[in-house]
Amino acid sequence: MLDKKILSIFKNRQVVITGGTGLIGRQLVEILVEYDALVRIVSLDKIAVASEAEHIYGDLADFNFCKQVTEGAEFIFHLAGIKGSVEVTKSKPASFFVPLLMMNTNLLEAARLSRAKKVLYTSSIGAYSQASIFRESDDTIEKPPMDMYPGWAKRMAEFQIKAYRQEFDLNNFSVVRPANVYGPGDNFDPENSMVIPALMARINSGENPLSIWGDGSAVRDFAFSRDIAYGLILAMHFGTGNGFINLGSGKATSIKQLVETLNSFIDFDYEFDSGKSAGFSSRVMDISKAQELLGYNPSTSLKTGLKETWEWYQQNQSEYLSKINYFKE
Repeated sequence: MLDKKILSIFKNRQVVITGGTGLIGRQLVEILVEYDALVRIVSLDKIAVASEAEHIYGDLADFNFCKQVTEGAEFIFHLAGIKGSVEVTKSKPASFFVPLLMMNTNLLEAARLSRAKKVLYTSSIGAYSQASIFRESDDTIEKPPMDMYPGWAKRMAEFQIKAYRQEFDLNNFSVVRPANVYGPGDNFDPENSMVIPALMARINSGENPLSIWGDGSAVRDFAFSRDIAYGLILAMHFGTGNGFINLGSGKATSIKQLVETLNSFIDFDYEFDSGKSAGFSSRVMDISKAQELLGYNPSTSLKTGLKETWEWYQQNQSEYLSKINYFKE
């Protein structure tokens, strides 16, 4: 839980949240409307997540639309993006790259022109070059991002903010790079979902036994969406200086541990297929900078977060059909 003094700065303030219907965005909306922020959700999803917030349907690839929705905003959280499986990333790279470039460029420029008090851009762990542990101090532009097309799009937005700082001496823009985020409101589309929602959807479909690529030793940083939402608020309040700050769980979890945790409260059979690649062997964030500078303290255990996500999914199995799908033919 955050200090109420920090949350009070949003009271009766105009707050724009792009991607406010996503898994992080809806948590952020819920927190801020509870403290009487005047929230505007901007999304292409046909989903209403909070009656207290204003829902604005529109495409951030349209610069004029971006200028309209950011007008008069004091705080702007830019979370809107595109998520998809590794397979979709490889087969439809333009569907990631082009819309991300357009929405980021337009929204950030509109935010600059609006003279918002503070702006926060949500980047991604995929903007990092490959490593076992990701530290802000190790980041380098000489090496390509490990998530090639979406990673470059995220980096370009970070460079846009860096250019604003250099040319206009702006210090009201902040940047965070979250880890592998999961939670209620995740994308459970079986065609392009990430690890946790994909596993849950396959378990729910009755796949028996559940076949898991790799031997289970691959390690990831699975961060619960509400913890990340708190981190975004802290980053908005304190700022992230001239660079970015990592937001993760602070823990390394193997795929084997993930599956065993799911199996501790869901009855299903599973097997590992070591003949198939599980991708990178390790993707874990060092969050010591966030802990030191922001007071960031993720507190949701893996089991608690997974149970809450599973329970939400059981009640909302078809919500993904109301989400914008950039990969649909």
